[in-house]
Amino acid sequence: MIPSAVSNIIENNNSDPASAADTAQLTLVEPQQAPQDKVVNMVLMHDVLGRMQVIFPANCLLDVDRLNARLGRDLVALAPNDLDTLRVKYSLSTIPALPGITGLPAVVDESVLSMDVVFLESGVEGKMIKLDQDVFSGLLAEAKRESFSVPIASINLNRSNTSQDLEQINDAIKKFTYLRIQQRLEDTLEVPPLPQTAQKIIHLRVDPEAGINDLADIVESDPSLSAQVVSWASSSFYSAPGKIKSVHDAIMRVLGFDLVMNLSMGLALGRTLMLPKEQPEGYEPYWQQSMWMATATGALINIIPREHRPGFGLAYLSGLLHNFGYLVLAHVFPPHFSLICRYIEANPHVDASYVEHFLLGITREQVGSKLMAVWNMPEEVIVALRHQKNSAFEGVNSEFANILFIARNLLSESGLWVGPAQPIPDELYERLQLDPEEAKEVIKDLIEAKDEILKMAGMLES
Repeated sequence: MIPSAVSNIIENNNSDPASAADTAQLTLVEPQQAPQDKVVNMVLMHDVLGRMQVIFPANCLLDVDRLNARLGRDLVALAPNDLDTLRVKYSLSTIPALPGITGLPAVVDESVLSMDVVFLESGVEGKMIKLDQDVFSGLLAEAKRESFSVPIASINLNRSNTSQDLEQINDAIKKFTYLRIQQRLEDTLEVPPLPQTAQKIIHLRVDPEAGINDLADIVESDPSLSAQVVSWASSSFYSAPGKIKSVHDAIMRVLGFDLVMNLSMGLALGRTLMLPKEQPEGYEPYWQQSMWMATATGALINIIPREHRPGFGLAYLSGLLHNFGYLVLAHVFPPHFSLICRYIEANPHVDASYVEHFLLGITREQVGSKLMAVWNMPEEVIVALRHQKNSAFEGVNSEFANILFIARNLLSESGLWVGPAQPIPDELYERLQLDPEEAKEVIKDLIEAKDEILKMAGMLES
């Protein structure tokens, strides 16, 4: 059933009595029935002058700079908490692209008005409403008409050709000549060298004679890291009997050699770059995202038949570092990072990689994986970070990227905002020998342990 707030707006704005009668019989349609080039998005934005509804095609990126230039405004996306308040106020799961519902002024992208028919959110979860253009145009009679959207298809996102990553990274950096950086990637990124603790762990990884005492010695040489590992093992998430008194105890009794080695590596790298002071509104904080992805990846691997499982430790490390490129972008492009955040907020329907490529010419996946290569990190991690959003990726070590893809999108489907969820192809589950229903159940169990996972994420932040 169409919410009365929606049907009333459509009927009251229709001057043709016969059409109004038809409008009363409007039915909801399934999202899959809506052609992607006919779907209309609405984003609520605000500045000191007030709030505004921004309406544009769903297959486009909202160019915030162009919109503000056309309107002479300084609009940014409305905060998620304010959106929730409006949804509750109007008893809708989502607010449709109908200005009459909120009474707020609206601006519509001109390309919307060239569609013969439009599909928009109905206010009922999982349902859309179909409108002919003449009806929809009547509803937008008072809206400003401008051109401010960019077709996503025109953004040449490089998903799989890694041979071009270094060239694109350097090209992007050369756009910002004030950095006065013209040397190779290691110098260009101006990032600190690989931390000494991480270097020691990398050497330990390839040493066939390495044992628990060697790892404990490395971790204990870093007091902060040592305290985090012990706190981690003491977490009620692991329900370890008795008190954990040392790193050696944490390895032997609770976490195991592989997990402590990769956890320590992730923590050492994570502390290399400072967390940016801001992030897109509504997204999980950096270490919470890392914690969710690492634990989700580990949980999914545990239900894959043993003979088909990717290496747990490196997959866990890949989850922990999956968003490392975000820190690098904030470090390399500080004056522009705020702009990236504002664009991501205004385009919640679009993966952040499109925004980053549109503004910088590169993505966090490209720059993060390239830095891992510079630091001589394991190839499995480099591949996982680079191809984590590419469901079609197959090749050497592809299972590490594939498991990250599934983990990310199952978390997004469960309401943990790490970006818009993408459909998970059946063949991806088959490739990993992973049962889809069992995978969803595992993620559901993780969500129920949210408080414990957030506590562990807090340990990473300290």
